[in-house]
Amino acid sequence: QVQLQESGPGLVKPSQTLSLTCTVSGGSDTTNYNYCSWIRQPPGKGMEWMGAIGRSGRTYYSSSLKSRISISRDTSKNQFTLQLSSVTPEDTAVYYCAGTPILTADPSLGAWGQGTQVTVSS
Repeated sequence: QVQLQESGPGLVKPSQTLSLTCTVSGGSDTTNYNYCSWIRQPPGKGMEWMGAIGRSGRTYYSSSLKSRISISRDTSKNQFTLQLSSVTPEDTAVYYCAGTPILTADPSLGAWGQGTQVTVSS
């Protein structure tokens, strides 16, 4: 069974870059899913799809984050990463990585990590 685990700092200062890594075990991120995705849930709000990287390496980004987001992958390590620049307190959220069949923020689709809390604060 494929498992995903997010890792990275839980506290980031405003204007800095948030970096998270998702490690996939029990399978290959390039063969089990069409997309390796990042999704977040701000406090009191719903799931927000942020972006994804497809099997071909093509990236897909939310239009609202396109100027600040970058997703990459290291297939040799079964990892993919999220970088979000110029963060503000509004980027405070639980961040999830997921392997999904389509570009989605639906937790019932694909395999998801448990999520990691990231707080943006000075």
